[in-house]
Amino acid sequence: MTSYFDDSEIAILRAWRHKLHQFPEISGEEAETAREVVSFLADTSPDKVVTQLGGHGVALVYEGAEAGPTVMLRCELDALQIHEISDLPYRSRVDGKAHMCGHDGHMTMMAAVGRHLAGNRPARGRAILLFQPAEETAHGAEAVLADPKFGAITPDYSFAIHNMPGLPLAHVAVAAGQITCASMGLRVELTGKTAHASMPETGVSPATAVARIITGLEKFQTGEVVAQGFQRVTLTSVQMGKPVFGITPGSAEIRMTLRRPESDKMPALLEDVLSMIRATAAEEGLALAHTTHNFFRACINDPDAAAAFETAADRMNLSPVTDYVPIRGAEDFGLFGSCSKSALLFIGAGMDKPMVHNPDYDFPDELIPVGAGLFLGVLDQLLGFAQPAGR
Repeated sequence: MTSYFDDSEIAILRAWRHKLHQFPEISGEEAETAREVVSFLADTSPDKVVTQLGGHGVALVYEGAEAGPTVMLRCELDALQIHEISDLPYRSRVDGKAHMCGHDGHMTMMAAVGRHLAGNRPARGRAILLFQPAEETAHGAEAVLADPKFGAITPDYSFAIHNMPGLPLAHVAVAAGQITCASMGLRVELTGKTAHASMPETGVSPATAVARIITGLEKFQTGEVVAQGFQRVTLTSVQMGKPVFGITPGSAEIRMTLRRPESDKMPALLEDVLSMIRATAAEEGLALAHTTHNFFRACINDPDAAAAFETAADRMNLSPVTDYVPIRGAEDFGLFGSCSKSALLFIGAGMDKPMVHNPDYDFPDELIPVGAGLFLGVLDQLLGFAQPAGR
């Protein structure tokens, strides 16, 4: 397999990934992580550094000598509110927060690209390395696109990589078209009236409504694979009453995740679900309130961008996985397809690896040069390098 990095460089990158892993910051709080990125890549002499982009986002711009397209490579800054279960020497030092999705690894792959660009500038156009904030809440991409500073660096192409446990290590899954689903969180509040447990008839309990709603969600589960007509409404949390024995509940909160392949059909699915919940609440004499959260748009790979990833993987002799995408999951990258030709690639983290968002997950360091090599292969195709790219 072709590599752009020698062992000493990989050791530096691995150590930096372990540093990031120890000091995770969740969505909206990534200020120190952003400063660390800028500091670590300062000696790569980017032509422009954009900070506070859509929050704590950072974009580093490397200009080519000739006119050409703008190619953006994107990774994520944020960690998760998960307590890490690990005896790793570099485990999280922040209680209840950890890089359980591999964003520390994604940042390191991107930093490897930046360090390579220090001595191998684009021959034409410009390369942009975007460290996006708030990916986990689906607020980051929207905030970046809405930031006036993004207008000056709007890309023609956008690329992202996400590691994926359950795929063989360093195998790749990419294709044109649908890659991920759209997803949205729905929070429902049902309000009645508490009562003494000996006289429940004097109150209005949400218990029956909760049971009916949970059962009613079953009709929204259609299809098994991501294709036209597929949808899922997944119950994620139910809270009702107090942990006591003498009081019947007077309120309840239900949380669920809605998903479909098409972003523009999410409002219709939301309205269908809410219609069922409204009717149930009214019949049970309950007040209803709801909020929506974390609207991830579907990722649809542009054919030209996907082909660039495929060529880069082929040049590195990486094995493709052809039956993996599209997936039911969501990723806050889809919006970049509204302003550029975009593609998301999944890279295998190992068959026996804990799944992302699990408390015992850890990003495989072996993927650092592989992911960086894929990004550099894309830049080589679209921009070229002013000096040989190390192949």
